This record gives sequence, structure tokens and C-alpha cells, in this order.
Amino acid sequence: MDPHRLRAFLEERVERYNQIDFIEDDPICIPHQYSLQQDQEIAGFFAALFAWGHRTIIINKSKEWMKLMDNAPYDFVLNHTESDLQAIDKFVHRTFNSTDLFWLLHQLQQHYQRYNSLEVAFSKYLQKSDPHIESALIGFKRWMFAHEDHPPRTKKHISSPETNSHCKRLNMFLRWMVRKDKKGVDFGIWKQIQPAQLICPIDVHVARVAHRLQLLNRKQVDWKAALELTDFLRKLDPKDPVKYDFALFGLGVVEKY
Repeated sequence: MDPHRLRAFLEERVERYNQIDFIEDDPICIPHQYSLQQDQEIAGFFAALFAWGHRTIIINKSKEWMKLMDNAPYDFVLNHTESDLQAIDKFVHRTFNSTDLFWLLHQLQQHYQRYNSLEVAFSKYLQKSDPHIESALIGFKRWMFAHEDHPPRTKKHISSPETNSHCKRLNMFLRWMVRKDKKGVDFGIWKQIQPAQLICPIDVHVARVAHRLQLLNRKQVDWKAALELTDFLRKLDPKDPVKYDFALFGLGVVEKY
């Protein structure tokens, strides 16, 4: 496909899937339940971390987790008690268990006692000259597990470019928080990270479409593949390359392209 046809093809798919109707059947529906920014951040963070497997299960388990936080995630993070934690002791989602969730709640509480937004936990590691968010992702994981008392098992739930992970779920979460347009799907509530710095979330579905469209050569679905794909997408839109995530996801998951 020649470059002009390719751009037009992907732009049409972005327009098709970057719509309010997309929200209901996607994990992004979880943070869309809330109007307070901190609620959106926390709900989005957990929904993104839970996001592997069938979308219906992801959404249902995320809703269950929000209910255990009294559907007020920010208040719960700041003010939960020991009895509140006992109530969530048996929550399980795939390989997540209460040990993981207790640690994440602890770290979020420590953060929100100092800062108004979770953005700082990423952006403070990022330089304005950085072409993308690699340093922010590395710094976020290091901070999350800097305390010597952290449970080793929980580290697998927070990915990092340092291990060449594709970091799909964190990249998706950052897309939700950073990208802003008039469509109303992504929130665009974070301002210290620029849309141009985002990395496209990649998984086997997106990689399959990217290979078919010759956007990606690398066979392994890893951090290097995510960078290669995003570098190509920046040629199509330098300021907002990750908008094409809508197109690639729709082609891969909805249309089975």
C-alpha cells in the first residue's frame, strides 16, 4: 500500500473507532464512570493493569474492584482502614491477588499524600527533550518497588522497558490520560507528558496488523517493536502518533484483519 493510501486507510479507521460508542465495551469505560480527576487516574490505572484477556472479564473484574473501593477510589486510597483491606482480601483477577493490590494501594496512598495527580509519578522522570516516555516508565517501576519491603511477586504486574517488555498496559493507560481530542474517549487530563512522546500499545493483535500493513519488521512483540511501530506512526502524525492505536486495535480485534 503506498504511503498516501496507507495514511488515508488508517485515518478512516481512527475516525471509525475513536468514538463515544467505543467506550462501553472497552476497559476505558471504568475511569469514565468518574468525574473527579484522581478517581479517573486510579480507576484507569487498575483497569489498565487488569487489561489482558477477554474484555468482558476485564471490565467485570474492574467493576468488582471499584465496588470494593466503595466506587470512590481516591477516597479509598487515601483513607482505607484495616477492616477495608480485610474485605478485599479474597479478590483475585488472573495472577493478581490481595498481596499485589495491598502494595499498589500502599504506594498510591504514599503518592497522593504528597501530590494531587498520579502524573507526577511518571513525569518527574521525564526530560522535556526526551523523544518518548521510556525514562518515565523505567522511573515509575523503580519508584513503585524502591522500598525494601515490597512483595517480589508484585513486580511482574508493572512492566518496564528495562526488561524489554512491550509495556502495553502502561502505554495504554498513558494514552488514556495524555491524549486529548474532541471525540471524548481519551481524557487528556495530564499536561506534563506530551502526546508526541507516547508509545503505541502493542500486543499480538496490533503486531499482526502492523506486520500485514508493513508498519513493523521486528518479529518479537517487545519494547523494541513498540518503538519501531511508533517511529513509523510518527511519520504519519508527528504530534499524535498514538491515535493510530484506535485503527490498529479495531483492525486487529474487531475486524480480525
